[in-house]
Amino acid sequence: MESARDITAYRKYWAARFGPAPYLPMSRAEMDSLGWDSCDVILVTGDAYVDHPSFGMAIVGRTLEAQGYRVGIIAQPDWHDVEPFKALGRPNLFFGVTAGNMDSMVNRYTSDRRVRSDDAYTPGGAGGRRPDRSVIVYAQRVREAFRDVPVVIGGIEASLRRIAHFDYWSEKVRRSILLDAKADLLVYGNGERQICEIAHRLAAGEPISALDDLRGTAFMRRGMPEGWTEIDSSTVNEGEQRAANRLRPERRDRAHSVIRMPSFEQVASDSVLYAHASRILHTESNPGNARALVQRHGDVDVWLNPPPIPLTTKEMDWVYERPYQRQPHPAYGTAEIPAYKMIRFSISIQRGCFGGCTFCSITEHEGRIIQNRSEDSVIREIEQVRDHVPGFTGVISDLGGPTANMYRIACKSREIESACRRPSCVYPGICPNLDTDHSALIGLYKRARELPGVKKVLIASGVRYDLAIESPAYVKELAQHHVGGYLKIAPEAIAEGPLSKMMKPGVATYDRFKELFDRYSKEAGKEQYLIPYFIAAHPGTTDTDMLELALWLKKNGFRADQVQAFLPSPMATATAMYHSGKNPLHRVTRSSEEVVIPKGLKIRRLHKAFLRYHDANNWPVLREALRRMGRADLIGNAKHQLVPAWQPAGTGAAGEGRRAAAGSKPFRTQHTRPKAARAKPAQSKPALRSPPRPR
Repeated sequence: MESARDITAYRKYWAARFGPAPYLPMSRAEMDSLGWDSCDVILVTGDAYVDHPSFGMAIVGRTLEAQGYRVGIIAQPDWHDVEPFKALGRPNLFFGVTAGNMDSMVNRYTSDRRVRSDDAYTPGGAGGRRPDRSVIVYAQRVREAFRDVPVVIGGIEASLRRIAHFDYWSEKVRRSILLDAKADLLVYGNGERQICEIAHRLAAGEPISALDDLRGTAFMRRGMPEGWTEIDSSTVNEGEQRAANRLRPERRDRAHSVIRMPSFEQVASDSVLYAHASRILHTESNPGNARALVQRHGDVDVWLNPPPIPLTTKEMDWVYERPYQRQPHPAYGTAEIPAYKMIRFSISIQRGCFGGCTFCSITEHEGRIIQNRSEDSVIREIEQVRDHVPGFTGVISDLGGPTANMYRIACKSREIESACRRPSCVYPGICPNLDTDHSALIGLYKRARELPGVKKVLIASGVRYDLAIESPAYVKELAQHHVGGYLKIAPEAIAEGPLSKMMKPGVATYDRFKELFDRYSKEAGKEQYLIPYFIAAHPGTTDTDMLELALWLKKNGFRADQVQAFLPSPMATATAMYHSGKNPLHRVTRSSEEVVIPKGLKIRRLHKAFLRYHDANNWPVLREALRRMGRADLIGNAKHQLVPAWQPAGTGAAGEGRRAAAGSKPFRTQHTRPKAARAKPAQSKPALRSPPRPR
């Protein structure tokens, strides 16, 4: 893999003489108090500004500040008028626009497309403080305010919409967000490396149009640059590497090869071509071997440079040890920001995920190569939390990242890693080239829990249990020291149909992890429970699969308080399945594998009802389904039966009518609790999943 410029080694911009700001300013009055006549960069975000390294705008802002730039923040502006976008004046270099830590459509709507009434990233948890498709709206308002200032878009919303993408909320393929936002440049993935280069080159006088050589960016251009070789994506398949080796030497120059993907117009009208394009995008995602991609939109090309080179441990430490206040901006007063409350005592130790789950956006955004902080850096941050964050009671709520247990786990060979094109390192089984040693993570856990003033270090990030069982010593450390009564893990399904489309391990792996977890909990004299998560209506799931899962839940004494239905997020592999009915985990052709797709409100509600088999309001629809499936034998009061034949008064259709009249409740992430656990009032309730990590 090629090297990249160390982001800590740039010569600082002249404005570094002002020093770091207590908080990045959100008003002209704050700028005046800092002695600034202008900002060099202004970040516009859909989240409230929390100066904490779990919030993307804080990381980007503090990273640019450390390069010597004056950075202002416009947080959750009223998009109905252009004036809020003029609040900090004209930036000298560029506007950076993001929807925030979450995609705005996921933030605003449930998986059933109902408007949520709350927003965890807003003071008071109030909903409605950001527009649909926030990046597009904010970027257009910025253009209105200052037509000649470069606009750079980024964050999870822009990252997942960098090419033509299926949009679940409109049920159609939309073009790259670059065109609708009318932005000059799109930064995808974790953006520190790109954003530093952008700032320094603009400050040196280069026009934004010249910044077409940055990895991890997308932009518009017309025509093919001289010296580049264009490859038709239809030739890129399992035999593509062998074919490439037969080409003339100059055609094997990957650094100057670009893959021509089907155009927006083609993928918008042909779902099979869409699935093919999705496969190409995911195949070309390893920074060690990815080539540039190009996709025509009308008379212009959207050009995607290869993914950014992952940050080194030194760079990760530097990013996370900026002078964050670890609190919301004082402008919010005493208003509570739910997302901040959830993560204020948590520590990020890594980025990325090599699991490759098809429904997840982490891989598309952060990549498969794990980026790690040093143990010393993590310990210093814990001490910072202990000594300076108000309200700390001695409990670190999480040491983790996208997953809990991929810290310092990587391919045994850098050469193999750079050449690999597999979508997952752990499916269909653990890759023999993957070093699954958890000793570094165990050592970090032990050192953290032994710090003076730290009573408990909990692990709230999702544990990849198929990886964890490779290290029983890790499971022992986890169960005996880092669980507060409940541990959330995510089997997601138990039937092979959906599991194969999710790229998740079978239930036998869950059983093995549970055996180890229960054994080590018992050895420590602790009564602890696993709380499994499941997804309803995922591609590849049949009614029979959901019935099997419901019977498994009942047999094991689990009752889902709230359930999660599959939400097709832009660019995810499972979304390509949902839209096309094809399986892009293999080569896509007109005759390739068809995937069962549970589409439509009726079937999605049925699959959710199976997960909440114990809720009397779901019994009528379940009884109807069981009879249709020829499983009326499961209707009755016997232990082996799923739902009773009788219906309590005020439930079913009557109960549904009352709920509709009262208004739908906001969607929450699913969690389950075993009956035994619910019968123990002394046990604390499992927390909701943490909000997404920095975007």
